[in-house]
Amino acid sequence: MKHVLHPHPQYRDASEFITLCYRELGKSEVELDMRLASVREQLASTGTYEHTVDELTHGAKLAWRNSNKCIGRLFWDTLSVVDARGVQTEADMAEALFSHIESATGGGVIRPFITVFAPLAANDTAARGNRIWNHQLIRYAGYESEDGSIIGDPASLAFTRVCLELGWRGEGTPFDVLPLVFNLAGREPVWFDIPKSLLLEVQIRHPEYPAFDELGIKWYAVPIVSDMGLEIGGIHYPAAPFNGWYMGTEIGARNLADERRYGLLPAMAHAMGLETARDFTLWKDRALVELNVAVLDSYRKSGVTIVDHHTAAQQFGRFEKNERSSGREATGRWSWLVPPLSPATTPIFHNRYKDDERSPRFYYQNDAKP
Repeated sequence: MKHVLHPHPQYRDASEFITLCYRELGKSEVELDMRLASVREQLASTGTYEHTVDELTHGAKLAWRNSNKCIGRLFWDTLSVVDARGVQTEADMAEALFSHIESATGGGVIRPFITVFAPLAANDTAARGNRIWNHQLIRYAGYESEDGSIIGDPASLAFTRVCLELGWRGEGTPFDVLPLVFNLAGREPVWFDIPKSLLLEVQIRHPEYPAFDELGIKWYAVPIVSDMGLEIGGIHYPAAPFNGWYMGTEIGARNLADERRYGLLPAMAHAMGLETARDFTLWKDRALVELNVAVLDSYRKSGVTIVDHHTAAQQFGRFEKNERSSGREATGRWSWLVPPLSPATTPIFHNRYKDDERSPRFYYQNDAKP
């Protein structure tokens, strides 16, 4: 194939992606040349180009494969990609998000999904595109009381205030599911409550310390990240919620354990009968392990997909091996790949990775609220 120079600045990104995509999908050089010619024509006439369904699907999968912070990339090629670029109304967008939640949840058999809405127009910015305001499609509200105490998830305080300003009202419990908040390009934000029939939550109980069960702790089944942008071949999709399944430590060692989240280590220690006056007793460590045991055991007994950090680390090792076999080097951000519980017991702790950013990719965006 002859390399064709093109004056449009986006052509380089487009041609690099299209070439990679077509070769990985086993398409011929003739098909590649024809597609690149079509892309050049679209860029010249409209200032942008449109991905085919195959390109969108493979591009989204590659963005997962390139996600340096993700330990679960072994399964990148199993991602189900929903093309929602044609959505034009708020009701249809809400329905697409509801469908994502239902399909990804699968009654507890969690499946990796991504729903991709319309890309940015030529020369536009994310502030003017379709945006989902939630960090995750499903997350719990956080309320600050007059005395400064917090009910619910402290990480959700700011977004909960946004929801309240828009007219939503929760019940004021520690586990109120926030509404979906989003806007179509150039329009005002709207909110929709998630139907309770779509929500699968797991009651967190401990198999050996029933006193912990009395706290009434629960967590939702599937983490659907919804505020990151997706870039494929120079095209930006500012609304593209995606999910895998939980690794237990995400819940047990962070969401429920962090002092700036639900802060349940003292409660777990109390249920275990531990003495907490001195750090020397390592009560925090013991409580952290048992909190993670409770999460893993509860999800397993509820029939909801979850993976422990040891298994996830082994799976990442298989991903590295697969990448080497394909002539690629697995990239990664070590500080994110090592689990927050007993990291030195996993092989990832003893390895180092290049944190090179590759396209296609997911990336952080500014908050949607102006």
